[in-house]
Amino acid sequence: MYKKVMVAVDGSETANQALAEAENIANTYDAILCIAHAVQGDTEADKQAGTDMLEKAKSSAGTKKIETRLVQANIEYGLNGIAEAIADAAADWEADLLVVGTANRRGLERFFVGSVAEQLVAKVSASILLVRPQST
Repeated sequence: MYKKVMVAVDGSETANQALAEAENIANTYDAILCIAHAVQGDTEADKQAGTDMLEKAKSSAGTKKIETRLVQANIEYGLNGIAEAIADAAADWEADLLVVGTANRRGLERFFVGSVAEQLVAKVSASILLVRPQST
């Protein structure tokens, strides 16, 4: 069913849970897994931190067919810039499924802060799996 599974990571626990779910799906369908991270800053330090995050995620991934993508988000657009960068990466890579963690915000916090995951639902043509925080 799925041949190309992309997961967006940001270093959060929920993103790590999304990565684990994406790995399971990729392994189940013998799909290629692409781990993506959007960098907001334009400095070499920002890009290196993003690259380090991707390499850490890749090294912990339990799948054989794996790629990484570091994408540049427009910092002027805040969370919308991140969503736009991830959506563009998913479209460019022709992902069948995009897996993202969601912070599970409610009420006023959701209204003011918004949600990258929510914005991705509106921007991405591929199927999307939202992974909610798991209590331990």
